[in-house]
Formats: sequence, structure tokens, C-alpha cells
Amino acid sequence: MTQIRKGQAPARPERAEFHLKFQHNFADPRFDAVRAELAKVEDIAWQNFQDSRKAPVTRKAGPGFADPAYDLSVEWQVASERLKAAERRQKDPASPSRVLLVCGASRNDGTCPGEMSKSFRMLQWLKTTLETEGMTPDVLDLSQLTSGYDQHIHPCKGCVSTAMPLCHWPCSCYPNHSLNQVNDWMNGIYEQWVSAHAIIIVTPVYWYQAPSPLKLMIDRLVCADGGNPDPTSTHGKNVEEAKALELKGWDYPKHLAGRAYGLVVHGDVAGVESLRRNLSDWLEWMGLTGAGMQSALDRYVGYYESYAESHDTLDRDTAFQEEVRNVGRAVAQAVRELRAGRLSKPDAGLRPARPK
Repeated sequence: MTQIRKGQAPARPERAEFHLKFQHNFADPRFDAVRAELAKVEDIAWQNFQDSRKAPVTRKAGPGFADPAYDLSVEWQVASERLKAAERRQKDPASPSRVLLVCGASRNDGTCPGEMSKSFRMLQWLKTTLETEGMTPDVLDLSQLTSGYDQHIHPCKGCVSTAMPLCHWPCSCYPNHSLNQVNDWMNGIYEQWVSAHAIIIVTPVYWYQAPSPLKLMIDRLVCADGGNPDPTSTHGKNVEEAKALELKGWDYPKHLAGRAYGLVVHGDVAGVESLRRNLSDWLEWMGLTGAGMQSALDRYVGYYESYAESHDTLDRDTAFQEEVRNVGRAVAQAVRELRAGRLSKPDAGLRPARPK
């Protein structure tokens, strides 16, 4: 067995530091009237932290799992069952053709900026176009991370870098109740991806890169590419068992393969081409299929012009508006061909020489 490296994790906080972190959630003087009650809640939270009580509600995994007697998180089981049901609906020839529209911008008018993002406007054009094409569009607006109450996409913990089977599908790292890492949005997002026949991501460029809400989602989708659908095979997060499974030979299942995709990447100074290429490479790696040259768009809106007038500039750029709509049209055609069995990846049947 390969050596497991240790020594990075910091010391766990003592009771006094825990107290300060816990109370910081209730700094508003309106909570003063219930300080005694909050102290009782804090005592329980401290005990759960001490006990590493990650998944407080479990049940036996049952038939179909490597270890039916393993106490598996009920929250994970519910999420897994919903994904299996969504996959069955997606594969049903009688089901509607669904296209997931992902808005990658952080900005919306419900928070500090006070104005909607240009990405969201583009998403609305795509929604109308897809409806005209007979598709059923679903919207995933990642800006809700900035405006929603206690809404999170918690960061990926990199389990896959220890061993692929340690990365569970869907992700089992969250919720972690002992660390108060709860209200994680990803289980709902996984279901939206699984339900879709195609994905269109509309995003601006932030400092040459994807906006942080979009990147958080991308990282957490790692479990869709090679993830382990049976946490009992590693008895949760047992590193030794996971490494042994990978070294025995892992088949890297692609849980989202067979879907189509489109992209709209826009900016005002630099970075649109590199981000569009990065997103295309990522989606292709997961087994999704592009819908042609016009389905992967990178453009500047008001190149080196003022931020203040960028929406007005977008209003005037009717050619760009039509290019965005063409992304929707191309993806709609790809979905029709996909569901008719006429769209395929030419290299789909080849076994990778170095799977990962």
C-alpha cells in the first residue's frame, strides 16, 4: 500500500476559539434576548464538533451496496435516489427535451451591485429561443450564492487527489454537521445536470478566469467524472480502502456523458477565448458533446468601454444578440439529433490508454 502522507492539518480550535466563532453568527443585538438559549445550542454544537458528528442521521445501506450493513447518511441516500430517478426520466424517450441554462455571473440586482448581470439577460434570450425550438429550458442562476440567505456551494475538498473511489457520486463531503458546513446547494445542482439533455453556460470573465460561483460548481462536479456511486465500498472516507480500490483498477464512470453543450463567454478587456476553451475542454472531458462552431461563443461587449454603460452597449449590439440566440438554436438541434441517435462522439468507443 502506498504511504499516506500526513502533517498539513492545523490544530483543532480550543473551546474559547470555538465560542468566538459560534457567537459571531449572532452578533446582531437583536439576539441578546436569547443569549441563554444560544449558549445551550453552542454547548451541543461544541460536543458535535468534538465528536466529529458529520452525519447525525443514518440508516443501513441495504441491498445493492458493497456493504449493506454500513450506516449510510440518509441525506446522501436521498440525494443518490433522486439522481437515479432523474437519470431514468432523462433517458425516457417520452420525456421533454430539457436544456439547463447556467448563469455564471456573481452579480444580480438583489445584492450590492443593484443591477442585473448581462449574463442573465443573455440567458433570457436563450430561454425564449429554446422554447421557440420546442425545448424545455431550466435555469440555474449561480448569482443566488451572493444574494440568497445562508446558501452555499462549499469548496471541493480534493478527495479525488487521494484516490478516485474516495470521491463519491453524489458528493458525500457535505453536509458536515460537525463543522457547520450545511445548506449546500450541490445536490439540487447535480439533479439539474442529470435531468438535462444539454447544458448552456453563460458567463462573464472575472480576472481572466471563471467567476467564483461558477468555479465552485465546476470543482464540485468532479464526482460526476469517475466518482464512486457506492460510499460503502470505501466505508465512508477510509483512505486505505479507497487507494486499494483504485490500484486494483478503477473504471472512471462518466455520470454526465452523452449530453450536449453550448457556451456564451463574454468580457470587456481580455480572457474570453481562454475561458471559453477551458470550459469546452472541461465539458468534453466529462463526455459532453459540442453542438458546432456557433454553439461556443466568445465575445467582447464594449471593448475597453465604460462599465457604467455596458448594458446600453449590449442593447446596441444586435449582432451579438443574434449570435447568442444561435447558440440556443444550435444546441436545440444537437438535442434533437442526440435523442434520435444521430449525434455521437466519434471516439466514444475507444478505451483511453491512460484513463483518469
